[in-house]
Amino acid sequence: MSEIKSKKKALDVNPYVFWGASALIVTIVIAAVVATSSVGEVLEAVQTGLVSRFGWFYILSMTGFLGFAGWLVFSPYGDLRLGPDDSRPEFSTPSWFAMLFSAGMGIGLLFFGVAEPLQHYANPPSGRPATLDAAREAMGLTYFHWGLHPWAVYALIGLAFAYFSFRKGLPLSIRSALYPLLGERVNGRIGDAVDALAVVSTLFGVSTSLGYGAAQVNAGLAHVFGLEQSGTVQFIIIATITLAATVSVVSGLDAGVKRLSELNLGIAGLLLVFVFVAGPTAFLLSAFVENLGTYLQHLPENSFWTASFEKPRAETWLSNWTVFYWSWWIAWAPFVGMFIARVSRGRTIREFLLGVMLAPTLVGFTWFTVFGDTALFMEVQQNAGLAQSVSTPEGVPTAIFEMLDRLPLAQVSSVLCTVCVILFFVTSSDSASLVIDTISSGGAEEPPVAQRVYWAVLEGAVAATLVFASGQAGLDALQAAVLSTALPFTLIIIMVCIALYRELRSVDLTKGSGDRLD
Repeated sequence: MSEIKSKKKALDVNPYVFWGASALIVTIVIAAVVATSSVGEVLEAVQTGLVSRFGWFYILSMTGFLGFAGWLVFSPYGDLRLGPDDSRPEFSTPSWFAMLFSAGMGIGLLFFGVAEPLQHYANPPSGRPATLDAAREAMGLTYFHWGLHPWAVYALIGLAFAYFSFRKGLPLSIRSALYPLLGERVNGRIGDAVDALAVVSTLFGVSTSLGYGAAQVNAGLAHVFGLEQSGTVQFIIIATITLAATVSVVSGLDAGVKRLSELNLGIAGLLLVFVFVAGPTAFLLSAFVENLGTYLQHLPENSFWTASFEKPRAETWLSNWTVFYWSWWIAWAPFVGMFIARVSRGRTIREFLLGVMLAPTLVGFTWFTVFGDTALFMEVQQNAGLAQSVSTPEGVPTAIFEMLDRLPLAQVSSVLCTVCVILFFVTSSDSASLVIDTISSGGAEEPPVAQRVYWAVLEGAVAATLVFASGQAGLDALQAAVLSTALPFTLIIIMVCIALYRELRSVDLTKGSGDRLD
């Protein structure tokens, strides 16, 4: 398979993907600014319709992805390397883990670490709210949403990218993973459409998160320093984060992204240890064991639960939470999977899958136990009123700061938390820029620096424009656009899994398979 490159010497791109995705992005953003209400209503209607009609499909697909990933771990193909048989990992395991975790869902843990358990506690899918049973169920559901399922889909799509690129010599691009099914047709418009859709989804996803994250950073600065919460302040925050991400992405993967990810993980670890020590330590140790048991006990049931026979309350809850999360993880899979593949050359399939699925899952479980159970302990034992604070969208970004307020050294921990949020957004933005640049250049691992800058600036510009011009409504519309891409990406991921399975079945395990397809 050959790369498609622009004839312009200044750029190294697939022109149909690069310019096509750019034009679509600008068009949608202009429409969202000029006609926020109309565009928002259309996109919300599309997304709501997809959830109501295909929620079962998302649930079945995510469970299928987890099953397939588990089978690969224990299959004889697990010893194959993502590269030639004599290749070894490019990055150390700690650096590798820091990068994949920061790009994957690190920022989500800060945003929802306190808020989600409290929301499930106050509004469970069934049973009485604000009870001990509701608290126990809240942690089990939170574990479910942030556990093995999302990391399995990230691992599968990342594995396919890495296998076909590093072992088979194809460009590091989404279309390459479909080569066993489509052959040379992936070089045509079908491949262009798949890659362009991935670029648009990734950029909108990161821009949406950046816009929402600016509100949390603003809340932290207001909490600590009394800074006003406004669109202007959030515009400045986005511009600052974009500048930092641009500097990082220009520095490259090893010098910029890796070092920031390691720093970020260190600060997050420090904050985690502080809350664990300053909070109800003995309770948290006991709660972790019980939460893990609840998660494993209900994993089979939750994996297939579609609320078909429950009351409308349960159906609404499932749509707003589980199906929403599954849609979001699927829509983000090309971005996170591509980035994980980019930093995983030389690892075996088994090492890759176990590392990507288990390590971040266990860290996520630890994080939610320390932050979520501390908040629930305060709510149940001390009547702290935290659940009431997350009953509105405005209260979700500030939930973690309100919890920290009830622990010693609140000012210090709040500053640390704000810095951590900022760094997570910087690492998400710079890693997304690298991924988008790789896809739009037809799989080149080291495209011109100017292209990385272009995508980093465009991410910030989209977020800043919507925050300043349209506010929450603009971000909601963009989020609906991202979620609407989940259905086609689900079908693409299923095709990728079939292609990977067919390719692995052709491997002669007695000799290995380093044959290239190009």
